[in-house]
Amino acid sequence: MTSQSRYIPLADLTRPARAAPFWVSLLLVPLACWTATQGGWTLALLPLLTWYLSAALDAALGRESANADPDTDPADLFWYRAITLIWTPVQFCLLFGLLWYAPRADHLGGGELTALFFGVGVVTGTVGINYSHELMHRRSRTERWLADILLSMVLYSHFRSEHMLVHHRHVGTPADAVTARYNEGFHRYYPRVLWQSLRSAFRAEAAMRARRGQPWYHLSNPFFRYWALQAGMLALAFGLGGWTGLALFAVQAGTAIWQLELVNYIEHYGLTRAHLGGGKYEPVGPHHSWNAEQRMSNWLLINLQRHSDHHAKPDRSFPVLQTYSEDDAPQLPYGYPVMTTLAMIPPLWRRVMNPRVRRWRQRHYPRITDWSAYNAATNPLPGSHRLIRS
Repeated sequence: MTSQSRYIPLADLTRPARAAPFWVSLLLVPLACWTATQGGWTLALLPLLTWYLSAALDAALGRESANADPDTDPADLFWYRAITLIWTPVQFCLLFGLLWYAPRADHLGGGELTALFFGVGVVTGTVGINYSHELMHRRSRTERWLADILLSMVLYSHFRSEHMLVHHRHVGTPADAVTARYNEGFHRYYPRVLWQSLRSAFRAEAAMRARRGQPWYHLSNPFFRYWALQAGMLALAFGLGGWTGLALFAVQAGTAIWQLELVNYIEHYGLTRAHLGGGKYEPVGPHHSWNAEQRMSNWLLINLQRHSDHHAKPDRSFPVLQTYSEDDAPQLPYGYPVMTTLAMIPPLWRRVMNPRVRRWRQRHYPRITDWSAYNAATNPLPGSHRLIRS
């Protein structure tokens, strides 16, 4: 059951003014350009405003628990969908425009160039990869191509295959690298997930080719498209800024990937699906993802924090994602800007989150008393517990 049974009236939902807050990410573009022209202390503004101003506004504006009707006609959601459609060319112009400008700017020293593209990486990660996530879940070939272009700008194209073929299918099980294990700090999680998600994405695509009677190197394998797009982005960065441009491109890509995996870390930390035996697990439900209702960060992240509903209904577009009550989905105490900061400090993270994971286990799986196999991301032995949710 969602947290509110009465839906937002359609006449209100479809007003451009209702969709306008989700366009807040566009404000980061002129800010990035202005800081590039100013240098100095202004270069701190992109990460500070993206992370900490949004966190402060979360505290000031509170939570949004109202839901849109999930059966709303997609044609009525034009003003929401439009921001995801225009973001790819906007980000392309921002990134490569700055790669041309910044290496030629006499007022920017080496440290300032690095700081500038760290801030750009906050934008391409916090916003760009998040928008690619929305686009890859749409059925339109154009939108999926836009997702691929966004991911190639941060050298993380395999995320689409990993997310669609592995994460959604295996979330909360040992087969999903992205599900953070209970008590696993981010600094252990990060190198693990970088390698394992790439490997699992490639294997998933190879397995799909095999089911079609094709070798992995068949041209239908999207990895060839991923590699070509990424090579094109690297070549363009080099053409615009030389070796300096290539290095700065790598700074923003690395920052963006770090931002993505911080979010991945917090979305399912410690949450596991019950093992049914024989390597099988219960179906995915809203209680297998952390939910957050903070208003401002959901505007910035186009409702990504309503992650419980996203995994329950992966095809549902962001304006109609539902939020859930505490009884049906575990709730984060703060929005993602605060939670990703906590994740970088493992002792503080565990102090905040481990008690919540234990309460979640008691609420949803009171009959499971031995969690050691789940903690180690292995299949429990047959008979180690009796299933299941009552």
